[in-house]
Amino acid sequence: MPGPINKTVLVAAAFATTVWGRRIELIAGPPSHGPLAHEHNAGVLIFEKWLNRVPGIQARAHLNGWPADPAIIEAADAVFVFCDGSEKHLMFQPGREELVSKAVKRGMGLVLYHYAVEPPAQRGHQEMLNWTGGFFELRYSVNPVWEASFERLPHHPVTRGVQPFRIRDEWYFNMRFRDGMAGITPILTAVPPAALSERPDGLRSGNADVRAKSGQPHTVMWAFERPGGGRGVGFTGGHMHLNLGDPNFRKVVLNAIVWAAGGEVPAGGVPSEVSKDDLMANLDPKPARK
Repeated sequence: MPGPINKTVLVAAAFATTVWGRRIELIAGPPSHGPLAHEHNAGVLIFEKWLNRVPGIQARAHLNGWPADPAIIEAADAVFVFCDGSEKHLMFQPGREELVSKAVKRGMGLVLYHYAVEPPAQRGHQEMLNWTGGFFELRYSVNPVWEASFERLPHHPVTRGVQPFRIRDEWYFNMRFRDGMAGITPILTAVPPAALSERPDGLRSGNADVRAKSGQPHTVMWAFERPGGGRGVGFTGGHMHLNLGDPNFRKVVLNAIVWAAGGEVPAGGVPSEVSKDDLMANLDPKPARK
């Protein structure tokens, strides 16, 4: 038999919802790559600014690594992660994988941005399929820089107010998805230039499967509705920080974060404005590439 309802807890929860609205935690990894690439901290800070202008949304940025207090993840309606992937992935360090799995199981949304869609080589794959529906798999997925043309967009809350656009970025493709794309809606889909499928074999450069799919469209952003409740998003672009200056690029990401948190995406999409000074703010001190 269940115990008596704790009215104090219910009142506290109702108060938190009233004060905070949807809680979104934006997590940035430590500095990585060269100037204006993988600007983890600058990226989450500018997303925090835009999201906190959306009614019913409370966003908070965490810089240079995973937040120390597990209660932050336990209480979040959604978590956005922008960090290095593979063995350095913030979510797959000791104790965190279980924390994220538990939060996802209760319905927490999860948005993985750029390199964060790649788990370690030998673990975390099924978790990624359960959390966001897809991931970057070594020797299967590839990571070239190319100009993607997004000519057709699906009818989905994440695409509200987004117009067809084209933009150059490090768009990963040939991602590994759940069988039959179950629960997954492709959001951004484009056909990579044929030359990108002919690159030599390597961990992230090329493989027979990519070559066999030359000329076919690939999904580079997707939205996932989990069978047990909750939402996940994978966005493979984001290598180039200045792409946030493109209104459609940033709108589709902002919409996705709000949607993943269970919030209402405005009819015209999440509004945002940006200046050159905004884009150049909070950059990590990185030496210029030789």
